[in-house]
Amino acid sequence: MRNILFICSRNQWRSPTGEQVWKHHPALNVRSAGTSQKAKKTVKVHDIQWAEIIFVMEEKHKRRLKSQFTRVTTHKDIRVLDVPDEYQFMDHALIQIFKEVVGMHLGISWDFRI
Repeated sequence: MRNILFICSRNQWRSPTGEQVWKHHPALNVRSAGTSQKAKKTVKVHDIQWAEIIFVMEEKHKRRLKSQFTRVTTHKDIRVLDVPDEYQFMDHALIQIFKEVVGMHLGISWDFRI
């Protein structure tokens, strides 16, 4: 099982959607968090340590993680998805982005049975 962490700012729309889209994949353990203190779930050191791959929505999220968690992010695989903050939770277009782009990054298909 691969541990995957989705990060956005407030853990309200983008990262929870990524978590929902991939959480039932049989090869993955998935979580989400936010970089803001106002996030529904704020990212913590143990989240970063747990994750094998961290998907951030924007370059600013990667910078924040590296700034706040310098030591634990040194050798972490952090990938920027370039998903702008213009989607609502479980927006159809956002779901499609996560299925395609994350699947490409992971080398797996979203086509699985829930």
